[in-house]
Amino acid sequence: MTSSESPSGYGFGTAPVFLASISTILGAIMFLRFGYAVGNTGMLGAAAIIVVGHMVTIPTALAIAEIATNRRVEGGGEYFIISRSFGTTIGGAIGISLYLSQAISVAFYMIAFGEAFAPLAVRVEGWLGMGLDLRVVSLPAILALTGLVVLRGADLGVRALYVVAGILFVSLALFFAGGTVDGYAGDAVPWLGGIEGGDPFMLVFAICFPAFTGMTAGVGLSGDLANPRRSIPLGILSATLAGMAIYIAVVYKLGTSAPAELLAGDQLVMSRIALWGPIIPVGLAMASLSSAIGSIVVAPRTLQALAADRVVPAEGANRFLSAGVGLANEPRNATLVTAALAVVFVVLGSVDLVARIVSMFFMVTYGALCAISFLEHFAARPSYRPSFRSTWWVSLFGAVACLVLMLQMDLAFALLAMGFMVALYLVIRRSRAEATDDLAEIFHGVMTQATRWMQIRLQKAPAADWRPSVILITPRTFDRHAPMEFLEWLCHRYGFGTYLHHVQGLLDPDTFEESRAVRQRLVTSTSERAGAIFVDTMISPSMASALAQSLQMPGISGMDNNTVLFEFSVHDPASVPEGIVSGASLASVARMNRLVLRHTDHFFGNRRSIHVWLTWHDYRNANLMVLLAYILLGHPAWDDAEIKLYAAYPKGEVKERTAQLRAMISEGRLLISDKNLQVFATDDRTDFSRLVEVKSGEADLVIRGFTEQRMQQQGAAFFQKHPTLRDVLFVSAEETIFIQ
Repeated sequence: MTSSESPSGYGFGTAPVFLASISTILGAIMFLRFGYAVGNTGMLGAAAIIVVGHMVTIPTALAIAEIATNRRVEGGGEYFIISRSFGTTIGGAIGISLYLSQAISVAFYMIAFGEAFAPLAVRVEGWLGMGLDLRVVSLPAILALTGLVVLRGADLGVRALYVVAGILFVSLALFFAGGTVDGYAGDAVPWLGGIEGGDPFMLVFAICFPAFTGMTAGVGLSGDLANPRRSIPLGILSATLAGMAIYIAVVYKLGTSAPAELLAGDQLVMSRIALWGPIIPVGLAMASLSSAIGSIVVAPRTLQALAADRVVPAEGANRFLSAGVGLANEPRNATLVTAALAVVFVVLGSVDLVARIVSMFFMVTYGALCAISFLEHFAARPSYRPSFRSTWWVSLFGAVACLVLMLQMDLAFALLAMGFMVALYLVIRRSRAEATDDLAEIFHGVMTQATRWMQIRLQKAPAADWRPSVILITPRTFDRHAPMEFLEWLCHRYGFGTYLHHVQGLLDPDTFEESRAVRQRLVTSTSERAGAIFVDTMISPSMASALAQSLQMPGISGMDNNTVLFEFSVHDPASVPEGIVSGASLASVARMNRLVLRHTDHFFGNRRSIHVWLTWHDYRNANLMVLLAYILLGHPAWDDAEIKLYAAYPKGEVKERTAQLRAMISEGRLLISDKNLQVFATDDRTDFSRLVEVKSGEADLVIRGFTEQRMQQQGAAFFQKHPTLRDVLFVSAEETIFIQ
């Protein structure tokens, strides 16, 4: 994409973005509530409010600037940025909250506009002998403003910004040129604190925070900018920094020009300080009017973009709200709806109440924007190439700061706002047939990047404790399910499993397509069972070559595969267990622990009993056998199972071996009671096979050890011993494994 972009909408430049933002930043809160802030929290407290507020708005401004320069930003402003980064479903949930904050802001600024007429209301009260409700100013004003915007469009609103901003800066200049209020000598400057029993810091912050949210007002003009990728970053960043500097100066001027009691009690105290007092109500009126213009121009465009994406859960409403008028696609219907909503909140008539509602909705939106920027940095997608870059930790800080401040400002309302967001997400997803799980898509790149980082770390720093990393390859996937489930049980909590289906043949287009289809079937199957294993296919001319390739595969989890699982059914032909003998020998070359599962139609029965048999032939396998039994108990399918440990040793070793086994069970904290440990004294006359079958004939799983030597001596017959037993797992340890 080139840097030059064709103009859209009215083709505005950077100046309207800056003016819309700065005139909203230097708005009603500055005139009406910053004296209150200094009076209640002191100059340093008010300065802290500015700093903390900008700890949210600056990261957000940087995030918007970054995301806006990654792709062409169209109509809808912040909603467009969120939805095209997070997806329409999540973007819609956040976008509706954003729209509500913008629409309610119209009411907030028009209430403040009415407050500018408070001095006149005092005179009217003297003439009429009755109080004047300032809503008689706010309500007609919002209707008149709506009429102008509907009839003349955003072009009139933007041209008015130049006039309004000029008057605003004149009022500020006269304010700074003023002296102290009458009777104040400046000897009690409220540096560290305000009035006694003043409002708490977080309440004051919640009331004042909307003052800093105006920096995104210009973003809503995105669809009417000639070059939004340039104008949005330049306009909002310059407005944010300029606004911060002016607010610090306002706090200093207020604190050194009037006592704390007057600051806290007179919301128009700036008029007492200014060189010409009447300019302050005029400036307040202009600031409120400019902010209201910005909001009533921006909010309908957000609603129009939401409806164009069919986010509103009613098709008729989407058609009505997305309709535009003229070449500039003016959102006339959305403007009327916004005005109606604003009127409702104007009727409430409370600046402080509406300010707290606006603050919460803006916090949600800003936190989402910062989170997007952080996730994009972390995911490191090649398609994310903004020409302006923020820093990942700045965006993360902004997201966390938004969450913390929301909870501090009003815990109940914060939880309600987040619950409202979740409900919106669910409603939008269900109402849109083609909606995808945007949450999964968002974190796909993040998980990929996190996995890459963790795999490298795991390879460099292997774990001290042994855990199973098991690989199973078989061509007999779809005529049995015991092997795959058994692998899932082994790797449910403590390890990692890789299941490979062998596709016999050479790699060619046909076998490749077959392997992709099989892989999808495997993914679907494991997903339905919530199986925590990795599944894939292996194309190879023979099972032996497939096994050789598999044994050399790097571990998917970041640690090397340390165990291979073979399987066969009692119904398989003799060639299958014979092939396992050669495969197990090959695995021994790769120093892999070897497991051979012989499964039956019993399918592990009720999964209540696991019998482990230790003998004098395979003492090296003992720790692995016991550990695998314990690991199986960690799966919910074996929740009610118990382990019975049987051992057969020569008579002279029974006492010593029994003590060793009890110590292993105790020190290893294994779930085996003394009554479930039994040691047999054996000699050449003992029929060991008969002993196993008598003791474990009803066991759901029997675990036996084997060695390479005995397997080579007896061949496949070794794995066919104890034919009356149900399911049997044969174990051979190639590693030295300790139970700690």
